[in-house]
Amino acid sequence: EPRGHDMMSGSIFYPPSDPLNDFGILFIETSGCLPMCGHGTIGAITIGIEEGLLRPKIPGNVRMETPAGLVQIQYQQTGKKVDWVKLTNVKSYLAASDLKIESSILGELRFDVSYGGNFYAIIDTQPNFSGMQDFSASKLVQFSQEIRDRINKKYADNFIHPDDDTIRNVSHIMWTGKTISPDATARNAVFYGDKAIDRSPCGTGTSARMAQWYAKGQLKLGESFVHESIIGSRFIGRIEAETTLAGKPAIIPSIQGWAQVYGYNTIIIDDADPYAHGFQVI
Repeated sequence: EPRGHDMMSGSIFYPPSDPLNDFGILFIETSGCLPMCGHGTIGAITIGIEEGLLRPKIPGNVRMETPAGLVQIQYQQTGKKVDWVKLTNVKSYLAASDLKIESSILGELRFDVSYGGNFYAIIDTQPNFSGMQDFSASKLVQFSQEIRDRINKKYADNFIHPDDDTIRNVSHIMWTGKTISPDATARNAVFYGDKAIDRSPCGTGTSARMAQWYAKGQLKLGESFVHESIIGSRFIGRIEAETTLAGKPAIIPSIQGWAQVYGYNTIIIDDADPYAHGFQVI
């Protein structure tokens, strides 16, 4: 890394369905497609602007269609370089709190489920989990694979987006722990796909965690939320507005971060190659 690993995600650009918007996007990863992806948005906007793939109607502002809804984006550009990207995400909310699940290794765990574009099971520090800083990434993956499966069996169809019933069940597990930097608000390690830990602080995860903190009175409108990842990278989150979703309290969160273009990849298919469409050794 950073020039490749087997759990990378991607973005596909489409023409917008509404002419008022700039473009549509589909986020892909090894487990399928995502309704929304925060770090994917930051990367897609950065390369889209720098490479001329996107030409926003209003420079510095982008209206992006996602399966989760319209996402409005600001960016700052110096010359050809995009310095930062700030996205105003979809409505985010705490879906459930103080639930229980049994881990065969850790024992009983309590968790909350929060939505920020995907449904997250958020596991805060507790007697059977001292914090993500005390476990390797491979251990967190091992815990997560079992826990996500058990959550979605025990709480089957408990978590369904009120406006889109195709968005359902827990797709991500967020483990929390001690921050690296004293000026960070919180830190996480997010499990996604089949075997990955997010290298970024996770945009939809940051939104979900801000919604969790807001619902519990730990974060207020307009306050900054500096979120660290497992490697110490950061997003700056903020609650931009208070709102409701299906009659329940929700927030409009924003996430700001940066991305760097680190390479170009050309993939070709040769019809004479019997393995042209790939294979996997497991």
